[in-house]
Amino acid sequence: MANDSSAWKQAITGLQKFWGYDHFRPVQGEAITSLLRHQDTLVMLPTGSGKSICFQLPALLQPGLTLVVSPLVALMENQVQSLRKRHLPASTIHSQLTSQQRRQTLRQLEKQQLRLLYLSPESLISKPVWERLCSPHLFIRNLIVDEAHCIEQWGSSFRPIYRRLGAIRPALSRIQNARENSCPITIAAYTATANPSVQAEIQSVLQLHNPRVLRGSPYRQNLDLKVEIAWTSACRRQKLLRFIQSQGQTSGLVYTSSRRLSEGLATWLCQQNQPTVAYHAGLSSRERRHIETQWLTGDRRFVICTSAFGMGIDKPNVRWVAHYQPPLTLSAYLQEVGRAGRDDLRSQTLLLVSEPTGWLDPQDRQMRHYFIKQIKTQQQSAQRLVSQFPAQGHIDDLEQRFPQAPIALALLHQAGHLTWEDPFHFRIHGAGTFLPCPSQSDQTSAIAAYINTRQCRWQFILQQFGFRQDAVNFRCGHCDRCR
Repeated sequence: MANDSSAWKQAITGLQKFWGYDHFRPVQGEAITSLLRHQDTLVMLPTGSGKSICFQLPALLQPGLTLVVSPLVALMENQVQSLRKRHLPASTIHSQLTSQQRRQTLRQLEKQQLRLLYLSPESLISKPVWERLCSPHLFIRNLIVDEAHCIEQWGSSFRPIYRRLGAIRPALSRIQNARENSCPITIAAYTATANPSVQAEIQSVLQLHNPRVLRGSPYRQNLDLKVEIAWTSACRRQKLLRFIQSQGQTSGLVYTSSRRLSEGLATWLCQQNQPTVAYHAGLSSRERRHIETQWLTGDRRFVICTSAFGMGIDKPNVRWVAHYQPPLTLSAYLQEVGRAGRDDLRSQTLLLVSEPTGWLDPQDRQMRHYFIKQIKTQQQSAQRLVSQFPAQGHIDDLEQRFPQAPIALALLHQAGHLTWEDPFHFRIHGAGTFLPCPSQSDQTSAIAAYINTRQCRWQFILQQFGFRQDAVNFRCGHCDRCR
């Protein structure tokens, strides 16, 4: 195992060779040397701080394959294209590849020609990929979970497969340990936003071994935060229009809570001579890629989008981000405003909210209630299902009988009543038929407190994300409260 000084020297040499830089940004060097020393790591760095280089560089400096679990096709394609431009051995497997592209990558995997392979969680444990990863001849060095907040955000709802990721290393290690001179697989998780409870959840689900936790302050001194009350629906639209007009021809994003709202808002803005388009999960993959390309190249100035758009995509000159209504969590808000100003230049944000009583414009309150109702309904449905589950089994067999089984199993895992023996086989234990239905108010209370706070908005964010010492007497001087 490399010591600290030799690992640091190796990291600096690699940084100069592959990227042409001669120094690291804050936390980058420590994150890179942790992987070079094969230490599990949890890294929290604000958007635009260079998280990807923290695992790409170690992958290129060491023999073996690094698996990168990533939530979105656009994010995987963006990073792989960037690596290939540097002639670096990286590829991706996802649902939108042609059969020929998929076969080519699988051949590269079999021949051990790759250093980085990007996959969604679903692709990672698909039969064709998993069979090849289980080859005793394949040397897997690292398992990287990018955008690791998705474990908590999505792992017990529409992507329950995230809660099975902790079983990947033990399953692959049993195969690798049978080989001479085997090296244990290292896991590292990366995210821009994780409060202390989310950090604990990530460590628990991934089964990190005595991880090194590295945190960069979420404060972005070039981001101006602003919240405005919209007294009516018409007022909300007008405020958004004036904000967009004030940004000139610069690039931006407008976040909405639903595909229906994004389409209606895009139509209205086009009528106001602000050409735009709606982006959401209801579009085909080809349509989504086309919109992303237009926005990245500057052919489309701004997009009306739902939460997934822009995650991890490297567009440095985004000058503004607007929220048509509050996101459900403070973490989601910080992720989304963080997509502005990646070039460190001054950038504007606007969050539009209903007046506090909700009498004149109840849409914010209705959205929160709808979200909480959906979660409770899902939990109640799962509660009814689990009484019919066997004590142990294979998830594919169970899903054939009960299509909602993956979510129910994820909720059991979250409640501590289920263990994944490998990514496919589960064992229910303890009070297996009991699923608590905790109040969802905690998920929305932080964003509500942020909206109503009288203190510096960045000071409030620092406190919420565990940087209490930094928050003492802190004033950014450029949010709406400080001004």
